[in-house]
Amino acid sequence: MASSKAVTRADSAAPLVDPNQILKASKALLAHMKKASKEKAANSEKRDLLAGSDDEDGSNEIPIILTVTTKRHIADSRSLKPRKIPLPHPLNTDPEMRICLITADPQRAYKNLVASTEFPAEWRKRITRVIDVSKLKAKFKIFEAQRKLYSEHDIFLGDTRIINRLPGILGKTFHRSTAKRPIPVEIQARIPKSEGKRVKRVKDADTVNACTPVQLASEIERAVGAALVHLSPTVNTAVRVGHAGWSAENIAENVEVVARDLIDKFIPGKWKNIKSIYLKGPKTAALPIWLTDELWLDQKDIVPDSSLEAGATLPVEKANVGKKRKSLEGRQAEEAAPPAKKAKKAKKAKPATLPESDDALLEKEVAARKAALQKQKKAAKKALEV
Repeated sequence: MASSKAVTRADSAAPLVDPNQILKASKALLAHMKKASKEKAANSEKRDLLAGSDDEDGSNEIPIILTVTTKRHIADSRSLKPRKIPLPHPLNTDPEMRICLITADPQRAYKNLVASTEFPAEWRKRITRVIDVSKLKAKFKIFEAQRKLYSEHDIFLGDTRIINRLPGILGKTFHRSTAKRPIPVEIQARIPKSEGKRVKRVKDADTVNACTPVQLASEIERAVGAALVHLSPTVNTAVRVGHAGWSAENIAENVEVVARDLIDKFIPGKWKNIKSIYLKGPKTAALPIWLTDELWLDQKDIVPDSSLEAGATLPVEKANVGKKRKSLEGRQAEEAAPPAKKAKKAKKAKPATLPESDDALLEKEVAARKAALQKQKKAAKKALEV
């Protein structure tokens, strides 16, 4: 198991995950998934008619997932715009995939880019629809039309200029899960630089702000093959890094790149905020490839089991009395009191102060939890070596 003590004294972007540990976990996970799929196929009474000849049980397309657990939430709100991490081994290489490209207006200019002779033919046949945001909004208002569009394509790409408008147009059909959320691509023209500064683009009504066909094809290839990161206010982040039909070496290379870029680019506090990194399948146990020794970022994050001592008391809350009863009681008090004398206001009782926490008890509890974590790490290491 790779040592993680450096995490308490470094915010660096240096990869702290041991490549040998990643490769070992990849081999163990693939062996387990292959064995489980064979057992399932042997025990199944009905044969899957949709499985291919080279993939009898359909296990080659099962995703491999990298799970990163942090000590604090990595975002304040849920983002519907996925982030991309380029991979050494792309995720989607199927030549029969169907891609829908959603662009800014006008639609015809971007259709001409795809139809250009400079645009690679292998990617042209995969793009089955090019539609701008205005026609998307007009043609796919009703739920049935959105469902049909969703089922007709495998991947949706969205121009970065209009990507934030798509959740309101496409609705829950596309955004209730992360399976087919539109992936942002840069389609507008690249602005050149002069003496280290970007030159201001001259706006022309007759000129469309679009990139070249070669640049568009490169952006599409990069977006389709990248690992997608969906940020949300949680401590668990899962990223798809490969398939069960891949080799352990390819999966290990993707895992190393995703773990490094995810932590360096998208997680606040970087490695200091990481609690654990696991590799798993959709229905398998998670194999640990990195665990930290420090469970909290600061001592103030630790909450003791008993915050109050036995003798401490909390301030008594007043009963919730209605307005009518309050006014009636006030009127009765005024009639009972002598007119010459005014009742003195009762002094508010000061709430009892809470006792200070016992530092010795807190340190003892932290030491016990660290010892338990060390035992778990040793057990996990021993299980992997068997």
